[in-house]
Amino acid sequence: MNIRTFDLERIQSLYENTVPINLTESGFHPYTLEELLSVDQIKMLSSTVLGYGQTNGSIPLRQIVSSLYPNCNEDNVLVTNGSAEANFIACHTILKPGDEMVMMVPNYMQIWGIVEEMGCTPKKFHLREENNWKPDLEELESKMNSKTKMIALCNPNNPTGYVLTENEMKSVVEIAKKYDAWIYCDEVYKGADLDGIEKHSFYGMYDKVMVNGGLSKAYALPGLRLGWLVGPEELIADTWAYHDYTSLTAGILSHKIGEIVLQPEKRKEVLNRNISMLNENLKITQQWADEHSNSLTFVPPKAGGMVFIKYNYPINSTELSDWLRLEKGVFILAGDVYGMDNHFRIGIGAEKKELLKGYSILSKALNERFDI
Repeated sequence: MNIRTFDLERIQSLYENTVPINLTESGFHPYTLEELLSVDQIKMLSSTVLGYGQTNGSIPLRQIVSSLYPNCNEDNVLVTNGSAEANFIACHTILKPGDEMVMMVPNYMQIWGIVEEMGCTPKKFHLREENNWKPDLEELESKMNSKTKMIALCNPNNPTGYVLTENEMKSVVEIAKKYDAWIYCDEVYKGADLDGIEKHSFYGMYDKVMVNGGLSKAYALPGLRLGWLVGPEELIADTWAYHDYTSLTAGILSHKIGEIVLQPEKRKEVLNRNISMLNENLKITQQWADEHSNSLTFVPPKAGGMVFIKYNYPINSTELSDWLRLEKGVFILAGDVYGMDNHFRIGIGAEKKELLKGYSILSKALNERFDI
């Protein structure tokens, strides 16, 4: 096999639907159609002809997506099957074998595996936990050279919940300009800000920027598998060529629901629901971690649907995750999938009752195992 197994997704796929308590979800508790849509909207969907639709995305959907970004129109948008396909297409459009890519870590590591498989060289620059997850921009610049064709970011970040400041974004842009490199930013958590103030996209800050987005995380609609790429018109035309060879098109019902959800008032309603959930669950999580303050610490996230917790128990993170899942029926995501042992990720976009139940079991299990 020429591509490495994507451990994060494979582990979640194997176990997240089979455990009594799943604390690994990276987004928000998903909507049902009845919760999301009106009776008339559901009736409209029921009469939809189940054809292919326009393969790069319906014009109304691409128009409403483009309205979320500055100086953008439907020709700057490609609709994809989730942001995962968007990442795959973006890498194959921007990079060629022999190129180098510098990637923010920790991160959702799909791009790392894609770039390796393509015959490119991935390099890392770090968000520093000891500095509240601020980016090490000196390290970023030290990894750049004439072969660097892309800087890959995740903002808001998975798994830390860190959000780059405007000055940090400008610094990344200046570094990219210096080396004539593309900026590719995973912005799938854009809009899920704890303070309720949506932060700027990288799109529009530099002429060599492409970003992705989608309905899976901030919008709590992962089952729709609806994502998008936004970038310069000529580059987006090239991404459509790759899209013709991958999934060809997203589902027609996903297109229709996306057109509804991204309307300004509906979008505000969805994001506010999820931000409220995030803030309430973060308080619960902080209270639980405070009860174990001798062993557990985390930097509170600024956005997104998760916390990345550091622990000092004498056990590897995968072993800890496996033991809790097999013996206690609670699933947490091991820091090993991010290359960071002694950490684990908990999704705080879950239903409050599930979080409370999970934390109760975790507390008893950790006290029992480590004699606290």
